[in-house]
Amino acid sequence: MTRLPMICLLLSAATAHAQDRVPSHCVSLASGPERVMRAAIGDPLAQDYVRIQYLTHASFAIETHGGLVAVTDYTGYVGAGDVVPDVATMNNAHSTHWTARPNPRIPHVLQGWAGPEGPAVHALDLGQMFIRNVPTDVRSNYDDGVRRDGNSIFVFEAGGLCIGHLGHLHHMPSDDQFAVLGRMDVVMVPVDGGYTMAVADMAKVVRRLRSSVVIPMHWFSGASLDVFLAEMAGSFEVVETGGPDIELSRFTLPGRPTILVLEPQFLD
Repeated sequence: MTRLPMICLLLSAATAHAQDRVPSHCVSLASGPERVMRAAIGDPLAQDYVRIQYLTHASFAIETHGGLVAVTDYTGYVGAGDVVPDVATMNNAHSTHWTARPNPRIPHVLQGWAGPEGPAVHALDLGQMFIRNVPTDVRSNYDDGVRRDGNSIFVFEAGGLCIGHLGHLHHMPSDDQFAVLGRMDVVMVPVDGGYTMAVADMAKVVRRLRSSVVIPMHWFSGASLDVFLAEMAGSFEVVETGGPDIELSRFTLPGRPTILVLEPQFLD
């Protein structure tokens, strides 16, 4: 469990950076017509929209109106084309969530696990996107079964949206961690049912976050995805998009909490 001093440090870092940029709209959920738009990374994007493409496993590309691209749980490969993200975030609970040799052309590579200097602390303001993290513990065969601060929940603020990626979450976040996460309009959730958390426990995390849009990830063959969708039935609308990518705006978030199922596909 992350200690309170670390939570306070994260709050201070985020607050300091926030003083120098346009205030985020993530604290409020806008009402509007229900709409999900198909897209493709690199295509023109309307003002105040964010494009999300599911690449593979736990990797997503998140693109702003101005063309800035962040890739989550970056493994070194995003597709056959020459797309170089501006930001790559990584977690190392498993080798499928990071690489020791990231593309040197990526300007910002954010490590999500603790190093010799202590827990990972990020508050990166790129104007079009503000990226911060909340460290969480992971299971371990050593250290009494827990590796402190071995994972990060990364939060991407862009286009007035708060987009959260739970990474390789192993435990229910503490009250302090939920408080630092704050409002998350969109959240990417691992639903493997065992490597991270049991589906019923992950469902509790999702319900507490109360995000408007939930995007399942880390679902392998799809069997655990079906279990997750059944678990959430009744309280969430389920939309099978049939594709890898969407465009979202704070003005067009669904009025009812919705699970959007994306089909993974690398960038062209």
